[in-house]
Amino acid sequence: MITREEIANVLDHPVYDGDGNKIGDAKHVFFDDMTGRPEWVSVKTGMLGSNESFVPIRDAALVQDHLEVPYRKDMVKGAPSVDVDAGGHLSETEEHRLYDYYGINWDSVLSEAERTDDGRWAAGPGPAGTAGTAGAAGAGGVAGAAGAAGRQDAGDRTDMHGDDAMTRSEEQMHVGVERRESGRARLRKYVVTEEVQQTVPVTHEEVRVEREPITDANRGEALSGPEISEDEHEVTLHEERPVVETETVPVERVRMTTEEYTENETVRGRVRKERIEAETEEYTDDDLRKGRE
Repeated sequence: MITREEIANVLDHPVYDGDGNKIGDAKHVFFDDMTGRPEWVSVKTGMLGSNESFVPIRDAALVQDHLEVPYRKDMVKGAPSVDVDAGGHLSETEEHRLYDYYGINWDSVLSEAERTDDGRWAAGPGPAGTAGTAGAAGAGGVAGAAGAAGRQDAGDRTDMHGDDAMTRSEEQMHVGVERRESGRARLRKYVVTEEVQQTVPVTHEEVRVEREPITDANRGEALSGPEISEDEHEVTLHEERPVVETETVPVERVRMTTEEYTENETVRGRVRKERIEAETEEYTDDDLRKGRE
């Protein structure tokens, strides 16, 4: 059982399960409104303490600089989500859900809550009684998560830090990036026809008549035929013409790759921050005289 005097050693300190696994850090301690005893502790769990789980503190033990609870880490992290109102109280319904989850008998809780610390029966009905700060009996609960006073229904639990300080909180903006499709690119092959021109040399034969005089060297050939006659001699002429043919040859390989370029982009958002200011009220002489009257 954790006492009021030990609360300062619990808040913002690690919380471990029975197997020595760290669950998180203690954030708030909730007191029984009738007995004034610590009843619940909220533990910050998850990445950067983004979740807050409630665990009974009645069977917890303060060991050196941390709190040990008799519940496994995964059980505490899976506890029902509880919405604590502005007054810093657990409603009877929410508390009942938590007791059922941790296997604590509700009737035994009621019987224990009906007794004060010195064993006397407390006056007034109610599932868990009511109380003010420092355990003083009253008609409604006081003290919220920030230490502010306020009335609550019977059966609530009061969240106290054990001192008069206020906690100032603020929102922080965490910016990440997500990867998404921005478009598609494809390679498409198609055929086009182009006019090409190339010059090639071509040859052809033409007839040329050659005459030679009769000499002693060719006289015999010249007189071998008849003296007077008709005759023909034929020569075949040749020429070259361009011939065009095509063949398909590979000329290059084409593929697509992607390249990443990094650029800076400014992201703007709004975060809320709490501010704490001290206000002083000065009394006039008239106010003091009225107070004495």
